[in-house]
Amino acid sequence: MDTSLIFKAYDVRGTYPDQLDEDVARATGSAFASFVGGPSIVVARDMRPSGPSLVEAFAEGVRRVGVEVVDIGLASTDLLYFASGFLDAPGAMFTASHNPAQYNGIKMCLAGAKPIGLETGLADIERLATQFYATPAVGDLAALSHRGVLDEWVAHVHSFVDTSKLRPLKIVCDTANGMGGYVAPLIFAGLPFEVEIMYPELDGTFPNHPADPLNPANVVDLQRRILETGADIGLAFDGDADRVFLIDERAQGISGSTTTAMVAASLLDKNPGATILYNVICSKSVPAVIAEHGGVGVRTRVGHSYIKQTMAETNAIFGGEHSGHYYYRDNYRADSGIITALVVLELLSASGGPLSELVAPFNRYAASGEINTVVADPAATVAAISATLRGGEVAIDELDGLTADYGDWWYNLRPSNTEPLLRLNVEARTSQECAQHVDEVVALIRAN
Repeated sequence: MDTSLIFKAYDVRGTYPDQLDEDVARATGSAFASFVGGPSIVVARDMRPSGPSLVEAFAEGVRRVGVEVVDIGLASTDLLYFASGFLDAPGAMFTASHNPAQYNGIKMCLAGAKPIGLETGLADIERLATQFYATPAVGDLAALSHRGVLDEWVAHVHSFVDTSKLRPLKIVCDTANGMGGYVAPLIFAGLPFEVEIMYPELDGTFPNHPADPLNPANVVDLQRRILETGADIGLAFDGDADRVFLIDERAQGISGSTTTAMVAASLLDKNPGATILYNVICSKSVPAVIAEHGGVGVRTRVGHSYIKQTMAETNAIFGGEHSGHYYYRDNYRADSGIITALVVLELLSASGGPLSELVAPFNRYAASGEINTVVADPAATVAAISATLRGGEVAIDELDGLTADYGDWWYNLRPSNTEPLLRLNVEARTSQECAQHVDEVVALIRAN
């Protein structure tokens, strides 16, 4: 068992069955249960074909060390986080999110949906899993129960808006055969929306297109359908439906930064002076909007474990990532795509106008999107570039990788946690300037 291949910065993820199989899942279950030390663990899975057997093996591993398992069955990742909070138990979600069909993985959290990352327990779980893989636990099986939490979860999601203020809207959701096809109908039932679900069949082989809405190619079908039907909004979910991306009535995509700014403004109008989190690759529009609405903006590293921890430390009511993750204090500080969709639908209902007009005040700059470059030593390359900038007319920040701010444009360069890649994000005043600066920074990367 080569754990280094599958234990990542925030979760376990690998190809099935060569990297992640039932024996690995069983050992990881025993390791997780031993680490958390509680009386029970909640488990769930997405629609991937390998999910049922992996969950069964994981649950056996948990039960062999004397910890009970509560299986909530099929779920989106944010539903699993809710169950962890609602039942006050650690949770394990079997999903590989947006990765291709041959992948599966495990997202784990402590009771109350508190995050686990490499620095907060995942390294210990990896060490224990290696031991249990070599010497499997053989204790008597603890109890296994099945529990539904759907009614409670739907009520919880609805609590984030005033459902009486929602107006008839035409919505198209592209769930890409992922868990959005399971959860979106549950949330939208009984609300005054006309909803069309594209590719609602749960199919972890992704027969229509990959469940990764960050890739523009994967939202083309949704954009076309919005124009064909005259929809007010399009919602694109990733495979485990914890992320959502918005498409306006003109079929134009809305960035995660713009959505973060829009939701932050709304929440600050209801909660004056509150703290809002945003990560290092969010647009400059986000801290500007937070300040304009009287809030306190706190910049964080990229990644859910860092954001959830900072949210706990600052009592922030909301946090957003450019990648489409949106976190809510009142959702056990966990991220949720469907809560964000509903919050935006309430804003759209109140505005009375099209989504393009609603987001226009928050869409202030041009962004490159994430650009990956393969390099031999990502950390060394970042250090070399940082050294060349010192003393120049540029503000340097090393909170997460390297952020170089020239005033009218900036870029962030971060090493990947799992691959020999540098991840580049550039923002400038116009698309033309942004493209020009991308070329400059990529040339700088290649020169170092």
